Amino acid sequence: MTEPRTLFDKIWDAHVVTRREDGSELLFIDRHLVHEGSFLAFDKLKEKRAKVRRPDLTVGVADHYVPTRNRDSNAIAPELARMIRQLDENCRSNGIRLFGLTDPRQGIVHVIGPEQGLTLPGLTLVCGDSHTSTHGAFGTLAFGIGASEVAHVLLTQCLWQKKPKKMRVTVDGALPPGTSAKDIALSMIARIGADGAQGHAIEYAGSAVRALSMEGRLTLCNLSIESGARCGMVAPDETTFAYVEGRPFAPKDGLLEQALAHWRQLTSDADAAFDREITLRGAEIAPTVTWGISPEDALPVNASVPDPNAVADPSRASHIREALAYMGLDPGQPIETIAIDRVFIGSCTNSRIEDLRSAAGILAGRQAKIPGLVSPGSHLVKQQAEQEGLDRIFLAAGLEWVDSGCSMCVGMNGDIASPGQRCASTTNRNFKGRQGPGARTHLMSPAMAAAAAVTGRITDMRELLREQAR
Repeated sequence: MTEPRTLFDKIWDAHVVTRREDGSELLFIDRHLVHEGSFLAFDKLKEKRAKVRRPDLTVGVADHYVPTRNRDSNAIAPELARMIRQLDENCRSNGIRLFGLTDPRQGIVHVIGPEQGLTLPGLTLVCGDSHTSTHGAFGTLAFGIGASEVAHVLLTQCLWQKKPKKMRVTVDGALPPGTSAKDIALSMIARIGADGAQGHAIEYAGSAVRALSMEGRLTLCNLSIESGARCGMVAPDETTFAYVEGRPFAPKDGLLEQALAHWRQLTSDADAAFDREITLRGAEIAPTVTWGISPEDALPVNASVPDPNAVADPSRASHIREALAYMGLDPGQPIETIAIDRVFIGSCTNSRIEDLRSAAGILAGRQAKIPGLVSPGSHLVKQQAEQEGLDRIFLAAGLEWVDSGCSMCVGMNGDIASPGQRCASTTNRNFKGRQGPGARTHLMSPAMAAAAAVTGRITDMRELLREQAR
């Protein structure tokens, strides 16, 4: 008799090649995604005069340095063109499939992986990007790795890892109208802290999680890393299978039936033990925004900025003072009085079609008071949005509608906020300077960002929903 196992255990154990005395285990990697920032790893291969071991399991994606306003490589900034060209050369010389700058399927790596059917239940998947946890929405063991680890996977298709502990986050009950997966994630991070899940793999469970679409689950798992987790996962179910079926690289016909039979076994056993359990009540989750310089600095939109003098923990009080100074906010200031200078809707967190529909639903028939940028997560998402007329809603409201890419999330491709500017953003990180030197970022859902565009301040989007219902 074997002990009950979690979803994470089942996938991890199935991929262990061998073990070392120090407790490390060598995992076989089913999918390796690389982007422009992976050039250091390719340089290591060149030094060794080596080739990629399994180019058939490696996929290149141009996204981090891709400009969103111009696809002509001869007309973009030379440093951006160099990074994009370098990825193209590295993939071509190693026989790696590339979704490059001019590919009609190009997009953000964590958007096109699921979109193309490259992300599948039960796989191990790595990428030199911390938000690789996104792919865990499919019941995939997915996590980010560093440059030396990228090189190791390129050379061996394996990776040494120490098995993390296991945490289950259960969210039960229906979410109130106007709340989303982004609000679940920010609420969880605010509760346990930016390092609260450090050393753990998270499995999300409960009726509220099961009710999420695949887009919502992708958002939830994307933000796992912001709680310090190694990865985040949702057990695959009929919602997962319906999304996967028919995708270009997904199994087909008889192979699909075999795959489904296996995927249906990828659930945590009833008595499986977790090292930590966290429970949230769906009904208590409200539209949530960040006010500070860490994703854990998050509160319901109708709350007020904390007062460091009222906080007993000296370390936390010091962090609050630092955050308020950088963000230019006053202790006790109501969050809904915070003026916003610009809006960004995009990133691997919130740039899928469901996200764009959510934002467009708030903006329809309204005018933005501040400038904003909308960057769909892939070229195919952009096409679908345009077929549905969402682009016309954004443009009519006064926002820019641009091409796909990481855009303002990383601020390394020409899309940045100016020093001191306050941005309502659907991204995943609000660190100092994340969206440009001196820029101030408030994380929120697409609907909340759209509401901020309409009013010019952080606004409870439920107010605008009520207006539409009258």
